[in-house]
Amino acid sequence: MNPGDEGSYADYGDTTGHTRTRLPENDPYGGAPRRPTRSSSRSLVTVVGVVVLLIAAIAFANRGDHSSSSSDSTSGKGNKPAAAPTTASGTRPVETKSSGVPTGFANTEQGAQSAASNYAVALGSTGMFNKDNRHRLLQLLYTSEAADRLQGQMDQAYSTGFLAQMGLDSAGNPPNGSTFVSRVVPVGTTVRSYSGTGAEVAVWYVGLIGMSGSSSTDPVTSSWKTWTFDLQWSGGDWKIASDNQKDGPAPVPGDDKAATSDEISKAIEQYGGFTYAR
Repeated sequence: MNPGDEGSYADYGDTTGHTRTRLPENDPYGGAPRRPTRSSSRSLVTVVGVVVLLIAAIAFANRGDHSSSSSDSTSGKGNKPAAAPTTASGTRPVETKSSGVPTGFANTEQGAQSAASNYAVALGSTGMFNKDNRHRLLQLLYTSEAADRLQGQMDQAYSTGFLAQMGLDSAGNPPNGSTFVSRVVPVGTTVRSYSGTGAEVAVWYVGLIGMSGSSSTDPVTSSWKTWTFDLQWSGGDWKIASDNQKDGPAPVPGDDKAATSDEISKAIEQYGGFTYAR
């Protein structure tokens, strides 16, 4: 479920021993300065809020030999990966799902990119804040070895205390009248290395995290990240062996007026996600 880097530090590493992240100093919804930090716990909640950051921190700390070390990109021109077109490839997207997540991707570069994008979406969702859903996602998306290694650590990270800091109850549910938002929206992908048995795919995305509601003190904010997956071909599908994240690249914030809490809640309810395919 490595991951933050622009602005003031928040020492999440002090509580888990895995990573340290930084927050942007500007309001991601507009040009106004970032609201003052209310407490160290608020910084912690914001930093760890994008669930994928937490996942990547744990996975990166436990990286093994699965981390891709191929020196050549798919273009065969050294370490710099070739740009891939963003237009539709014409390849049919997958038509199967497991636990609501697209599965059954092709054993091709396009299939690996589609898998990485859809896995990022799943691991950045609100489902990761519920223990049973989290376990299903780990077992579905990671190799058995990686899932077994991560499950206990993830359960400790998603403690009742942490969920309370996020404004959620012990089952990961928001208060009545509030909408908890956690989304990953891929912007593009690139294949850094590929073979029939493994692939390293980077996903550039914008993440949304926060609580939308009249009494919320943690409004929904956005962040830009690059999430890199080391994938293995296993059991007829791509599985995550390890992953890591870094901040950016982030565009210059625009002059958009921040939406109201009610507008954000309605948008989350009205606009569903995508199945990503090349």
